[in-house]
Amino acid sequence: MKAVITYDNRKYQIDFSKPLDISLPLRGNDKNVQAWYVDSPKFEPVQYGIKIFEAKHGAPVNFRNVFFNPHGHGTHTECVGHITKENISLNDCQKEFFMPAVLISLKPEKQMNGDLVLTAGQVEKVLKHKRATAILIRTLPNHSSKVSKHYSGTNPAYLHHEAAALIRDYGFRHLLVDLPSVDREEDGGKLFAHHAFWNHPQKTRKDCTITELIYVPDTIKNGFYFLNLIPASFENDAAPVRAVLYRSRIIKSE
Repeated sequence: MKAVITYDNRKYQIDFSKPLDISLPLRGNDKNVQAWYVDSPKFEPVQYGIKIFEAKHGAPVNFRNVFFNPHGHGTHTECVGHITKENISLNDCQKEFFMPAVLISLKPEKQMNGDLVLTAGQVEKVLKHKRATAILIRTLPNHSSKVSKHYSGTNPAYLHHEAAALIRDYGFRHLLVDLPSVDREEDGGKLFAHHAFWNHPQKTRKDCTITELIYVPDTIKNGFYFLNLIPASFENDAAPVRAVLYRSRIIKSE
């Protein structure tokens, strides 16, 4: 199935039969990506007494409980409720699910303290004149180990708060990264980049989201795409998400 979309006074054709999935699957073992010191996800069949609800044990269906953490176990989208004292649900914040997006690749710069940081200068250099609703940042080098990496205690790369503010000021409403967080793993709870992107508490951008732990293979080139970003309907600050890109081509006017 193909569609023609008008955006920014141009017509684009996309092919829905050729999705580019950039989300990580949830696995019930230690091969699953992990962050924030959570244990591996668990997939366990429901058990009533001696009866185990799993087909291989004679049950008519597989009927499993799944235990996981949205922030620590895979690709997830979060709203400003992640950093507010009041409970704000992602369901009340995200109102758009299909959007123009731009993919960029950046190599974090090593700081004097040893941190690896995506800086405002890097973002400004790459984003000049680019327009879209969502921005996806792929960090380099782009090892395939990202799909099962255990990040806890490793001080992963992160986004400088000035870079987050620049992305906000460019008008991007949805920020996606292949990191466990846009902020430093241990920063004393300051969460500078989260606050900067959402402009909280000055003039909070409640309709904006941050998606973390995506994985964009090297076969997907930098550039303009359309993004389908649909989180599971959790009444929570964050939810697991299936993030899918679609290539597009401009249709010339006759």
